[in-house]
Amino acid sequence: MESNIKNGGAVIDVTSPEYQETLHVMADELLSAPDFSVEKMRSYVRKAQTPVHWRIAAWLAVSRFYLLGIARPLKIGVVFAMWGEQNRLRPRNACNPHGEDSLRTKIRQLQWACEGTAVEWALYPVDDGCPYGSGKVAAEIAAQFDMDNRIRVLFLEDHLPAAAGPLKKLSSADDSRKAGSIILGCGRAIDEGAEAVVYTDADNSVHMGQVGLLLKPYTQDGFNVVLGNRKHPDSILVKDGARWGIGIKNLRHMQRMVGESIFSRGILDTQAAFKLYESRLLREIIASPTVFDFSFDTDWIAAFISRNEPFAQVPFVFVDSAAESATAKQQPMTTWETLLLGLLRSMRRHDLLLSPASREMARVIEEEIKDYRDLERLINHLPRELENATEAEYGDPSVMAPAAMQAWIRRRKACS
Repeated sequence: MESNIKNGGAVIDVTSPEYQETLHVMADELLSAPDFSVEKMRSYVRKAQTPVHWRIAAWLAVSRFYLLGIARPLKIGVVFAMWGEQNRLRPRNACNPHGEDSLRTKIRQLQWACEGTAVEWALYPVDDGCPYGSGKVAAEIAAQFDMDNRIRVLFLEDHLPAAAGPLKKLSSADDSRKAGSIILGCGRAIDEGAEAVVYTDADNSVHMGQVGLLLKPYTQDGFNVVLGNRKHPDSILVKDGARWGIGIKNLRHMQRMVGESIFSRGILDTQAAFKLYESRLLREIIASPTVFDFSFDTDWIAAFISRNEPFAQVPFVFVDSAAESATAKQQPMTTWETLLLGLLRSMRRHDLLLSPASREMARVIEEEIKDYRDLERLINHLPRELENATEAEYGDPSVMAPAAMQAWIRRRKACS
């Protein structure tokens, strides 16, 4: 099946309830061992010879260990947006080969992780104006659970137009591209008493049993922002091939330079759908959004950086679920159009274009990148300066300056 991803000879099946339950059994076995320790689990994860299933289970065991160690009552909200998720919300079958039963799976994962702990959770799936009935499917599934209203299915269109508040700039759900629903869900979670809010994606790419990995820096170390980081050396990232052409280096170079105030702080995985925000800070951040599309991640990051808010980053497990992804179905470069231009808007809004290079690259992007079609002219080509550029060199003006990038972009446009 296309929804299975092979890793080192093992199949990680995000569509299989049996596989999900097996991971819980494995994690419980690790946690109950007399010699269990977080450091032992980290060592286990780092060993290349450790089977991938056991490496995933090790992080789940660490998460559960952290959750069991939380001594005081703590209420969290878990939010995700839905658009075109009607298939992944339903179970897999012959007519729905990529079904993940994702809402039920999230519920089971949170139940497993938080059972017997001081952590109370509520789940907020939010329909982002889905024309395929994602919200209706989620509501039908939620109705099958007797959980004291701990599953709150929301519909963005029911809250628009809004006379005041974070959503007042949206005239309808059609004006949102994910962020409107995430903002609505976060606001409702805060209003209903969540002390911290976690947001994720609608699919099964992130096992929610890992929520303890986010809560540990919040409860024990005092961080009000905790970011999941798939680029951390201890993270487990399982992807089925690359989605972009060689010219992705061009886009990352521009992104890192204009977003220097973010990336220079070591935040390299801005789009990870596994983040925690303390509620009072989050209420401030979402009070007046810069964007309502899926570049909201960098907008929120820019907002807390502009407030000099300390943050933590944590490794976690991410298993790519691309078959039903909304971004995979778009024009190839519309995703990057949104990310790059949204980042630029946020950096200007939060006054974070601090270096001459970042300001110059902002000018280049504004002059040369009007929409995804300009990016399509770049994605399959590379300038000489970036041919051997490494991840650490993206955004370095000494590798390729903004003026050189602009000249190269203009040459590419002339060729098309």
